[in-house]
Amino acid sequence: MGKPRILLIEDERGLTDVLSYNLNREGYETSVAHDGQEGLRKAQMQLPDLVILDIMLPGIDGLEVCRQLRAGKLTAKIPILMLTAKGEEMDQVVGFTVGADDYVTKPFSVKVLLERVRALKRRTESAPVDGDLIEHLGVTIDKVKHRACVNGNELDLTPTEFRLLECMLRQPGRAFTRGQLMDSAIEEGALVLERTIDVHIKSLRRKLGSAGDFIETVRGVGYRFREAK
Repeated sequence: MGKPRILLIEDERGLTDVLSYNLNREGYETSVAHDGQEGLRKAQMQLPDLVILDIMLPGIDGLEVCRQLRAGKLTAKIPILMLTAKGEEMDQVVGFTVGADDYVTKPFSVKVLLERVRALKRRTESAPVDGDLIEHLGVTIDKVKHRACVNGNELDLTPTEFRLLECMLRQPGRAFTRGQLMDSAIEEGALVLERTIDVHIKSLRRKLGSAGDFIETVRGVGYRFREAK
């Protein structure tokens, strides 16, 4: 099974460095956004397993990011742990009203945050989540078991290939740029070029066999997964 993916949306770079380090040590795969707009975009593209979201952000604030995530079909059920520098009860109420699942008030210890992350994941994993199983044109992805199949035959995919296939399969017919696919599929901090995606796509098509034709090249843009036969 792949590592659980956590998106940190926080503008304090020192804090994101500390949290990323500790979350990675705990077995999570982390990505980071330092403003609301970037965070919203990454959440929509990467579809993480959990979002840690600060309220006070440049551009779009955390409350609006939370509202938009809850309004999105693909992001509506992503668990959201909200961070706030304010301890007033009203701020907590507003956070829960717009859809936050839990909150931690700054300043906090990393140990406390990690425990809240574990507790939130336990709660959300105890019930089935829409989108854990994706099927289109005979290609199936089981996100919980980290398994991809074509007409019932399991594929041997790398983590990057798995994330690429998941990204395109969730939104068949949508044309993704290479940059968007990089954001979704390449691990945070990896030094890659956009053309690296072409290499991964070539390998993925080969492993898909005849279903590899469903990954279409969009000239001048990037790639998409065929919407219908």
